[in-house]
Amino acid sequence: MIALLGGLGAALSWAVATLAATRSSRAVGPLVTTAWVMLLGLILVGPLVLWSGIPSELDRGSVGWLALSGGANVLGIGVIYTALRSGLVGIVSAIVSAEGAIAALIAISAGEPVSAALLVAFAVITVGVMVTAGARPSVEGPVAARSGVSLALAAVAAVIFGVSLYATGRASTLPAIWVALPARFIGSLVVAIPLATAGRLRVPLATLRVIGVAAICEVLGFLSFSWGSRDGIAVASVCAAPVAVFAAGGAFLLFRERLARLQIAGVLVTLVGVATVGALAS
Repeated sequence: MIALLGGLGAALSWAVATLAATRSSRAVGPLVTTAWVMLLGLILVGPLVLWSGIPSELDRGSVGWLALSGGANVLGIGVIYTALRSGLVGIVSAIVSAEGAIAALIAISAGEPVSAALLVAFAVITVGVMVTAGARPSVEGPVAARSGVSLALAAVAAVIFGVSLYATGRASTLPAIWVALPARFIGSLVVAIPLATAGRLRVPLATLRVIGVAAICEVLGFLSFSWGSRDGIAVASVCAAPVAVFAAGGAFLLFRERLARLQIAGVLVTLVGVATVGALAS
């Protein structure tokens, strides 16, 4: 049940972050958005890490998992923000949400025990996500058609985030706040500082507020997933898949992206799969 709640909490947090980042990426660009999300996240997480002190569980192995988790997360965020600049939120987020299935497959391949019933539920969720991604919704907003480039970028981001999720789960023996640190530190060092040096971090205050929402929700999603993955990486990863469902609903309200009937069917299938996982994991 902890894995279920942690995954769903991450899905909700990351969906809000996706919607906020979409608005920002379309206003000031994906690179600047990534830089500010990481920088503000570091400002939020850094003091908590210093206050908590160095955990006794920190060793060479956990440092390696933290580095992989953080580096992949920064790269994945940059890729998905680029996809969201020109692609439909509901479609891009649905494709990226396959990250949960990818992370689950990695965990299962690494020997994490999973029952046959859970495998069937995982398959149901994966089908629901794929149906949601494959549907063609009508749009009244500025993005009038799906971009092949944005779909390809979304698929790349799904693989990158899948690796990041698995690495995050493996590092989750550490305090959750430590698990959230590497991406913010690496992103600030590699993206934010160079842009600041070049004088390219200036954004309107209204946009900065939106980016702040994305930064906070990215951290909350990491903390929730880290908490849930302690009870099972595969279950938490798959239960994070409904980020597509939440993002599609938000995109309808904010960007006037209408859900097609097939998309609604995909959403319902995804929810059935998540409910099944919850029943089996409880």
